Amino acid sequence: MKYKGADQLQDLQYFGEFGGVNPSISDSSTYTFLSAKTMFDTFEGNTEGCYLYSRHSSPSNLYLGEALAALEGTETANVTGSGMGAITSVILQLCDAGDHIVSSRTIYGGTYAFMKNFLKKFDIRISFVDTTNIESVTEAITSKTKLLYCESVSNPLLEVTDIAQMSDIAKMNGIPLVVDNTFSPLSISPAKLGADIVIHSLTKFINGTSDCVAGAICGTTEFCLSLKDVNSGAGMLLGSTLDSLRAASILKNMRTLHIRMQKHSENALFLAQNFEKDGLKVVYPGLSSHKDHSIMTKQFNPEYGYGGLLTIDVGSIDKANALMELMQEKNLGYLAVSLGFYKTLFSAPGSSTSSEIPIEEQLEMGLSNGLIRFSIGLDSNIELTYNTMKSCLQELRIM
Repeated sequence: MKYKGADQLQDLQYFGEFGGVNPSISDSSTYTFLSAKTMFDTFEGNTEGCYLYSRHSSPSNLYLGEALAALEGTETANVTGSGMGAITSVILQLCDAGDHIVSSRTIYGGTYAFMKNFLKKFDIRISFVDTTNIESVTEAITSKTKLLYCESVSNPLLEVTDIAQMSDIAKMNGIPLVVDNTFSPLSISPAKLGADIVIHSLTKFINGTSDCVAGAICGTTEFCLSLKDVNSGAGMLLGSTLDSLRAASILKNMRTLHIRMQKHSENALFLAQNFEKDGLKVVYPGLSSHKDHSIMTKQFNPEYGYGGLLTIDVGSIDKANALMELMQEKNLGYLAVSLGFYKTLFSAPGSSTSSEIPIEEQLEMGLSNGLIRFSIGLDSNIELTYNTMKSCLQELRIM
């Protein structure tokens, strides 16, 4: 039976300190103690329910962390000031100088840049492989490999990794599997498929209103506490702290995540099916033509669909730019990066969110400069959206 994260979120019920239906926001950077001994014990990690300083923890952040743990079915979760704050903290907590990481070749450009360009300062080596090819993953592992890293649905090519198979490989080699599930909250539950740590950019679908930047790390209590250790925790010492006001805002927005994900997926599937019939080069995990369709179908939760992301390759960057500008002019959405907004967002990843990846590597992985990534919005009349998009394509003679 598929894990129902939305059911677990529904069961969470918090009361504010004055009986409010929303928990009270902790608008303090520091917290007082009635005794000096309690402060000392808190620094040593020997107290429960005491707050010291908001870089360590705050009630608002803990509320949000509990909700994210319920979403992913993990023991607990930490929240961070950005998705990259989550990714970098996890990697630096798990790896030391001389270690090795096996990562998917198609990942968010910022993650790629951090792994390839920044980690070499610490003599941490990376092997970028096609994680949809399990043999290539196995062959890349060495005695120095400290973690496997992938995205549930990859950015921007929408490749789908078999998480259960990846988990088997990780367990056989005694290393953790880290999965970025930003593209598929509720649709895929990586922890229930064997992932050890699940990362999110909360900026995207989970928050859903494109008004903040935040991240999350979902995992075991032991690992999440290690990130907050005052002496050796990467989350603590790198300062990737989420503001309490933003944590409270995201927690409220999470309550509609299940409704939004259903509509994002429904609209994306409609557009993908119709544009494929029109002869366009469409990539969407919900299409039977998608190379990883069977893997996605095996591990997704049907109630929340195949996700809100699709790509269309229009052949050249000039055509892509012209189409995106025209669609924005027609109020179909915004020429903007990111995803999960109520309006459709579109961008050419090769020159934006994946621009950190060298051109030759983009071409090798199949990322052409005419590829447009769409984060499909919550349009109530998706047929009207389709017809308007089609008229833009026809006006530019793309179809």
